[in-house]
Amino acid sequence: MEKRSDTYQIASDIQWEYAGDGIVRQIMGYDEHLMVVKVKFNQGAIGTLHQHPHTQTTYVASGCFEVTIGEEKKILKAGDGYYVAPNLLHGCVCLEAGVLIDTFTPMREDFLK
Repeated sequence: MEKRSDTYQIASDIQWEYAGDGIVRQIMGYDEHLMVVKVKFNQGAIGTLHQHPHTQTTYVASGCFEVTIGEEKKILKAGDGYYVAPNLLHGCVCLEAGVLIDTFTPMREDFLK
């Protein structure tokens, strides 16, 4: 069976899911090759260092984040973005409440229920 989202995603119709203390996410468009996820952080929330086999790019839609990728840390704000190669350790600390737009390839099956 093919896994994919509906053609349109209406944010007000998509439940926010718990993704950690002070962090919630909405699964937006996806198929087996690609997934877009909106992640909302409260100030001080920590996206714990982790790694996964998926390629990831992230757009900072709002807020300010200290992002760690491998051994490097950068402060990113709205309009910035980052790329994470597969299996590279990464995480973030939210310095100012905001939203990240994560894209993954292939999709994160572990995010689907």
